[in-house]
Amino acid sequence: MLRTGARLLVDQLLMQGVNHIFCVPGESYLAVLDALADARSIRLVVNRHESGSTFMADAYAKLTGQPGVAFVTRGPGATNAAIGIHTAFQDSTPMVVFVGQVGSEFVEREAFQEIDYRRMFGPMTKWVAQIDRADRVPEYVARAFQVASSGRPGPVVLALPEDMQAQTAEVDDALCHQPVQAAPSDTQIAALRRALGQAQRPLVLVGGYGWTAPACENLRRWAEANHLPVACAFRAQDLYDNDLPHYVGDVGIGINPKLAQRVKDADLIVAIGPRLGEMTTGGYSLLAVPRPRQALIHVHQGIEELGRVYQPALAICAGMPQFASRLAMMMPIESPPWREATAAARAEYEAWQGRPPVYSHSVPKLDLWQVVDHLRRTLPHDTLIANGAGNFSTWAHRFWRYGPLRTQLAPTAGSMGYGVPAAVAAKIVAPERTVVCFAGDGDFLMTAQELATAVQNQAAPLVLVFNNGMYGTIRMHQEREFPARVSGTALVNPHFALLAQAYGGAGFVVERTDEFGPALAQALEHTQGKRTPALIELRCDPEVITPNATLSAIRATAQVQRG
Repeated sequence: MLRTGARLLVDQLLMQGVNHIFCVPGESYLAVLDALADARSIRLVVNRHESGSTFMADAYAKLTGQPGVAFVTRGPGATNAAIGIHTAFQDSTPMVVFVGQVGSEFVEREAFQEIDYRRMFGPMTKWVAQIDRADRVPEYVARAFQVASSGRPGPVVLALPEDMQAQTAEVDDALCHQPVQAAPSDTQIAALRRALGQAQRPLVLVGGYGWTAPACENLRRWAEANHLPVACAFRAQDLYDNDLPHYVGDVGIGINPKLAQRVKDADLIVAIGPRLGEMTTGGYSLLAVPRPRQALIHVHQGIEELGRVYQPALAICAGMPQFASRLAMMMPIESPPWREATAAARAEYEAWQGRPPVYSHSVPKLDLWQVVDHLRRTLPHDTLIANGAGNFSTWAHRFWRYGPLRTQLAPTAGSMGYGVPAAVAAKIVAPERTVVCFAGDGDFLMTAQELATAVQNQAAPLVLVFNNGMYGTIRMHQEREFPARVSGTALVNPHFALLAQAYGGAGFVVERTDEFGPALAQALEHTQGKRTPALIELRCDPEVITPNATLSAIRATAQVQRG
């Protein structure tokens, strides 16, 4: 049967099990949009900016375990989408992005919106290619999904020349992709148990992509059987339920100093899944480069990641389910000497969640610690928390207790603007879930337009906007490096609650702590009844820049250090 390249492409997406596509339409792939009109089993989510498309595709993949799919137009559309592709690369998220391209007859002329995508996306993807012939569409699409989901997952970009989409070909469909992951050997598992049996101060550090609910359960069984302390890598706090007694905190930005010391003092670190990048290692200070003082067992899906920065005593290339299933079968260590240390580390974590030191002298009108505490007491344990980047996210990372797998959507790449699209995607994919987005004022306005996407798709997340009138993280660093010299970090903001109402949602303003409870109740009632988003604008004291410090204190310290 003769089919156009566009029809072949859509048929291959169906063969690969695609049921959601996130896009901003463009003339460069009009033929594909036409073919999608007949694909009733694929939900086409139309975004208001291409960053929303790739952020949502990333969130979809993290929630479902299946590659996220996005379509964007050539040139400006592709460049707008790049932030989400970079996020997927650093987060090891499987994603396939299709980008329109100029017709073959115009290539290499710097035609309208022409870009060489191999050069543009090469450093931030697993594979970039261009489908020049319609008869090769099944081959390219199958390979894209296979590459994106196997080994260390990541994004793939396929360019679609306009003339190829109109070509016809008679070719068979490809089969659905089958993700491939390595498994640990018996020798490696035996070596791990032997190292654990010789340890006095072990620490388990989990992170990365590829975890499943059964894998997390197997991890829990192994940790509990051996009374091991478990910490989660930066923005991977939902891999081990924070209410469980062996969870001891997160290893990332704003780490509990006592936990940081435990990482340094450990004689064995079993790192399962994380890349051991800058954020998780405290700027490569918690572990020495290239040979850590601690014995390091590093388990990762990508063989290229093992030994990349740190030389482990034992390197294991394995998928998370494959490795965790072997852990669950491992014979426990008898009478481990670290049981009391695990209990002490847990007590330190719980103390770290208490009232923060910034409130030791005075409590502002709006106490953010009480805000998060009220959320913890009010919302379900499986509430999904999404956020972008900024100091505001510290309030969630430190004081919220993440529940089971896929209760956290946050970019390890530190992408501002991620939270709103991720929260909207979560409510589209799982409308029954309670979804809350933490966003700073600067962070929110980078992708606020996706509230229109939420209304259009009857998706109803709750968005909390922390409004302190500045790019807070940059201002904090500014005061440390150049005290009392504010430049480029002040913001004049809109009325966020009214903005949410303009989009078709509900908006509330909270300026005092006692106003938050009633506002939250009204916002939740709205999201459940109206099926449109609700936003609570938290008008924060700009002085409270982190749970540990005020701007004035940071400035004063910097001025003293500079004489």
